[in-house]
Amino acid sequence: MRNHKRPDGHGQEVNRRSLVRALVITSVWFAVELAAGFYTNSLALLADAAHMLTDLAALSLSLFALQIAGRPATHEKTFGYLRAEILAALANGVFLVLIGLYVSYEAYQRFSHPPVIRSTAMLVISCIGLGANLVAARLLSHSDMQNLNVRGAFLHVIGDILGSVGAIIAGILMVFWRWYLADPVVSVLVSGLIFYSSWHLLRDSVEVLLEGTPRHLNIAAILADMGSIEGVLSVHDLHVWSITAGWPALSCHIVLRADIDADVALRSLGLMMRDRYGIEHTTIQIERNLGPSAAPLVRELF
Repeated sequence: MRNHKRPDGHGQEVNRRSLVRALVITSVWFAVELAAGFYTNSLALLADAAHMLTDLAALSLSLFALQIAGRPATHEKTFGYLRAEILAALANGVFLVLIGLYVSYEAYQRFSHPPVIRSTAMLVISCIGLGANLVAARLLSHSDMQNLNVRGAFLHVIGDILGSVGAIIAGILMVFWRWYLADPVVSVLVSGLIFYSSWHLLRDSVEVLLEGTPRHLNIAAILADMGSIEGVLSVHDLHVWSITAGWPALSCHIVLRADIDADVALRSLGLMMRDRYGIEHTTIQIERNLGPSAAPLVRELF
């Protein structure tokens, strides 16, 4: 039995429009913030501008991957190009780590010699930047967050929001208390938050590429439920993985009692996987037990 359902086309179009709009906003604000960072001599602004540069690359990559993923399956690519989105998400995670390392290094350099910063201008630019980033985040929030590619782009924008908030805090501390160490201190804190968000994105991307069992699915529970179907004697060669984020798949062999109708058993198993576990893509191979006695349920993964 094979049961296939491709990701929703309308959802992909919503994702595409959100990415395009966020890309336009990010492009404009990157140019503004880069110029402001050099003018004010603020590492927090320059770090945020550098992060926005990776956002431009990340959003462009996400948009490109979304376009590639929409291509139909071929004889050479039987699942199509859906994992292009996962590769883009992985690249975005790596970009986040690199920008976090860069910001941390620059902050370390400034701890020993904190420069004088045009803090008032920095504060104004940071406030405007926060507004632009919030608009971009709102646009992406309407997209499908199960899609790791879109989630990676969203995390980049969230990183920008954190950078803007950090720059505002640093600006306030410098304007009112002349504490110029606030610039590198806040930058380090923001980079730590970037590392945290990138770790989850990298972990989830690698798990899909390694075809690990989706975190929300429990193999033991699936085996137990399969064994509860009338006539199922054993389950083996069970594999549960994700074709792409949000699209789980299952394949297995079941040993069925000789007097049980195979079509009925297959329908029951398929409906159970769909309704109870959200697995639309199932491949189940029937094996018959022709022996005189029923074997106990065998719970094997390989």
